Amino acid sequence: MSLCDPAARSALGSSLQAELTGRDGPAPRSPVAESWRDFIYAEIWSRPGLDRRARFLIALASAAGATAPTDRLDGYVRGALATGALTQAELREAALHVAVYAGWDKGGAIDAAIDRVEAEEGLAQVALSPIRAAPWDPQQRMEQGFAEFRAVMTFDGPRVGNGLPYLQDGILNFVFGEMWGRSGLDQRSRRFLTLVGVADSAATVPIASHFHAAMASGNCTAAELHEFVLQYAVHAGWPKASVIQGVVLEMAGKVAKGLAWNEKEGGKP
Repeated sequence: MSLCDPAARSALGSSLQAELTGRDGPAPRSPVAESWRDFIYAEIWSRPGLDRRARFLIALASAAGATAPTDRLDGYVRGALATGALTQAELREAALHVAVYAGWDKGGAIDAAIDRVEAEEGLAQVALSPIRAAPWDPQQRMEQGFAEFRAVMTFDGPRVGNGLPYLQDGILNFVFGEMWGRSGLDQRSRRFLTLVGVADSAATVPIASHFHAAMASGNCTAAELHEFVLQYAVHAGWPKASVIQGVVLEMAGKVAKGLAWNEKEGGKP
């Protein structure tokens, strides 16, 4: 049996840390710092089961959700730009998406990290599409939101005209009527950001329905979501990731059998 060389692992971790954050990491002075280099960068980020773009989105959203130090967020932003995984405009869209699913202050933390990296790298700000430029018909936007919910979630959402402010004005009007349909970020990318937000929420229905939809829509494979769980665990911690691992296993089984997220064998919820 060939043995793994700890020096080789450390060398790989240092190389990937520099590449993925745009900066050479300082020499570790504690077990925690060593584990960032030798486990997180050397053993998680090097895994082939999930593309770099997805890993950056998961890392950004979960770091913001965990209120990680600013240099952590700055490193992910800098690395995403340096490696070409994400553009400035896509990062701004990611910040908006995180604001919806994790709260506006969390999205604002990513926005602030982008500001800092743009300033330190001397990058010009990019032109961004406004939330809404032209006049709109409120009823039409609600109906667009209902259709977008169906496309994203693979089942019907709140009915137009339900009269509930959160469902009507929040979910249909803004989240699906405006944000999910924006062209600045593709649906697969938005999916990973959403999955981090619902995983952090510990809310049973959103977690199950969103992980099911991620696979039922074709945005993600079950194998990619198993990789998601490991990447998510870096900032969320092992206990929360363990819950999500169970959900992925359950929802993957339902998708494979053609069952809805809340459907049991035999066709009943």
